[in-house]
Amino acid sequence: MANANSKKVIYAALAGNALIAVTKFVAAGITGSSAMLAEGIHSVVDTGNQGLMLHGTARAKKPADENHPFGYGRELYFWAFVVAILIFAVGAGVSLYEGVEKVLHPHPVTNPVVNYVVLLLAMGFEGWAFSVALKEFQQTKGDRGYIQAVRESKDPTVITVLFEDTAALSGLVVAFLGVGMAHLFGWAVMDGVASIVIGLILGVTAFLLAYETKGLLVGESALPHVTAGIRSLVRKESDVERVNQVLTLQLGPDDVLATVSVEFADGLPTGRIEQTIARLDAAIKQAQPEVTRVYIEAETAR
Repeated sequence: MANANSKKVIYAALAGNALIAVTKFVAAGITGSSAMLAEGIHSVVDTGNQGLMLHGTARAKKPADENHPFGYGRELYFWAFVVAILIFAVGAGVSLYEGVEKVLHPHPVTNPVVNYVVLLLAMGFEGWAFSVALKEFQQTKGDRGYIQAVRESKDPTVITVLFEDTAALSGLVVAFLGVGMAHLFGWAVMDGVASIVIGLILGVTAFLLAYETKGLLVGESALPHVTAGIRSLVRKESDVERVNQVLTLQLGPDDVLATVSVEFADGLPTGRIEQTIARLDAAIKQAQPEVTRVYIEAETAR
């Protein structure tokens, strides 16, 4: 499940977005800026998304029961997918609508200084939240590159916040440029164009989040090093003649199901095979802490 550091990332983003949303809406009401309104909607969506991620984290911790014998770990993946849909439907959709309306019916932005102040403050809040998420991500990615680490991540909480904050900072820069051009050059239409660009940024972010979460929701194997580690450990067991197959399934960020098909040495008594299976079960879980369930099947290779 999401660990304490992942929760810290979510809480940091939740606090930052809630504060930013209020200031953006106030500024949009004073200045009439579509870009600022789009940014306010963006912050509201992000705030709701963090709430959903916390809800998903809590649901994922529910213990296994008769109807869900492998637990509720995938609840977190489901709510992360819902977050991606909300970013696209609400954040991107409303921003695009507001932007098109402003392009078709442009009007001057009043009191632009208010927008500048709010946008700069928002950049500070978002920058802080982004740094918290990035620091946590850097600790988990290890020696892997950023793209590889994102593709292989099994914890959607940090990835979701990192993507959202990246989109938020990009949107703030676009809004700043849009308001600036509308103010300095009298190009009122640029405020609407900025809103459209913000909507496109949110749309791309939503697509990437949905794509990364879909695999986890449908069912992905554990990281390659986990599967390889299990195979290597089982091979070292003297009573095992051959390792036929190792299959893993990611049930949650730190919850992996492993099934191992092995061929035991001929002539082993049943009691010894049972002891070997118990020994392998304990050894695998100790070597790979994310593996919580191990099923070892005695099967002759075909």
